[in-house]
Amino acid sequence: MKKSLLWLAVALVSLPAVAQKKSKTQTLERPKLMVGIVVDQMRYDYLYRYWNKYGSGGFKRLLGQGFSYENTHYNYVPTYTGPGHASIYTGTTPSVHGIVGNNWYVREEGRGTYVTEDKSVKAVGGSAAAGQQSPHYMLTSTITDELRLATNFQSKVIGVCIKDRGSILPAGHAANAAYWYDGTNGAFISSSYYQNTLPGWVANFNSQQKAAQYLSKPWETLLPIAQYTESSADDVPWESAFKGEARPVFPHDLPQLSAGAPPAVKDALKAEGEKAPLATSRNLDLIRSTPFGNSLTLDFALEALRNEQLGQRDVTDFLALSFSSTDYLGHQFGPNSIEVEDTYLRLDQDLERLLRYLDDNVGKGQVLVFLSADHGGAHAPDFLLDKGIPAGNVGSALMRDSLQRELVRRHGAGKWVLSFENQQVYLNRPLVAQKKLDLNQMQREVAEVMLDMTGVARTYTAPDFQQSHFESGLPMYLENGFFPKRSGDVSVVLAPGWLESYTYPINKGATHGSSGNYDTHVPLLFWGWHVKHGESNSAARIIDIAPTVARWLHIQEPNGCTGEPLQEVLGR
Repeated sequence: MKKSLLWLAVALVSLPAVAQKKSKTQTLERPKLMVGIVVDQMRYDYLYRYWNKYGSGGFKRLLGQGFSYENTHYNYVPTYTGPGHASIYTGTTPSVHGIVGNNWYVREEGRGTYVTEDKSVKAVGGSAAAGQQSPHYMLTSTITDELRLATNFQSKVIGVCIKDRGSILPAGHAANAAYWYDGTNGAFISSSYYQNTLPGWVANFNSQQKAAQYLSKPWETLLPIAQYTESSADDVPWESAFKGEARPVFPHDLPQLSAGAPPAVKDALKAEGEKAPLATSRNLDLIRSTPFGNSLTLDFALEALRNEQLGQRDVTDFLALSFSSTDYLGHQFGPNSIEVEDTYLRLDQDLERLLRYLDDNVGKGQVLVFLSADHGGAHAPDFLLDKGIPAGNVGSALMRDSLQRELVRRHGAGKWVLSFENQQVYLNRPLVAQKKLDLNQMQREVAEVMLDMTGVARTYTAPDFQQSHFESGLPMYLENGFFPKRSGDVSVVLAPGWLESYTYPINKGATHGSSGNYDTHVPLLFWGWHVKHGESNSAARIIDIAPTVARWLHIQEPNGCTGEPLQEVLGR
């Protein structure tokens, strides 16, 4: 009996060692393919607002089979496209990765710059203005970079988006390729940062002129228009019509509209810090402001999956896919428009098309997907005012010029204000020094002047963020979005519901950029490989996506990462 008990004890003690030895001999498991999906300007409530009209294979499939973080927020401002994409993929905020906006003022050069602008590279397949782009302004690695590093650059990483920054920043510094759309020729292009010529399959895709095909038919609603009960009436004064339309109503005659360059498209581009396309015989850039821009993006992404054989090899590949037509339409029509609702119903169909392709060509359970947004979007102020809810618009140029005049009155002639960008004032520091004024005092003075302006709720100075640390609340959002070498001297916070209007005093559509929940609260869904169905109302931050993916892939998190892995979806 004693011998039997001794043998049993020895066996039990030995079990952990045997199990440990076995685990070390197992093959490292990773999905064949990672797909990161970012939907531009997707508010969290869009998941459920159109629920009864979604099909079973898109958003409903992701929610029904995947894991949803229902309380996911951005933890910085400004909430724009460039910082949003960078933060998702770097796992940190602008205070670390340096992407403080879609544009910012470069003091050393005395000019503004665009987030992916890079004059040292050449356009490949498109115009110089559209193609001279790279991720060189982003100061940290991305989860896509880390995957390339972890596999000794055997993994393929490809970024796809209509917007350059929506493709370039997620793809990272070490990507095999990033592709974006050029409205001057209706083609997906790249830059010499990645390659010197477009691959044959890209050239073949572009030769099909799919943008022109999509624009050859009127935009009719997917369903009978009377069924769009989740949206405002089709004809309301706060929506912006296309050029050639008397009113912003369906159907939108795309063949006729694409014959010219609609001001509404130009305004949406300006709101996002982009240049309007050059004049062509046909305005192929119009597709951005239609739901078919998303369909075109997916068409191209499927060709990338097929021709680059992503997910077909013994190594994990990564497709960074962003849909941006949702953003252009949000700017032009606002979140309560039938146009936006119709766009999400069509995007739902595009997502179903993507998931079905992944099932058939990579394999069920072999793909890990996340879906989120680079920011949300506010209601159109005039819509809120029509419903008796406080709101308003301010004009950035008017605020800048008003401040300039006041500083001239107080301190004499001179260009005191160099720029007003990202709700931040950039002061002429050499002039301040020349006048022998104290910079900190001048910053405080400007903060007081700006606080007196209509629509402004708070102001903060650069020293507030450089000399203090905030763990919560509005100051934390501002500090996380502040990078001393690129940010301004004074930050302005607008009241809830108040927006910058780029066509002020004409106020049409909506925008984003604030710390309001309408801008920070976004979806976060995980689906596929090793993801168990469920949901959580625990607080999650957008910067937690990259470290969560890193744990799944068993790789290092990005080198500037300040996020934390989301334990519930990891099953730990």
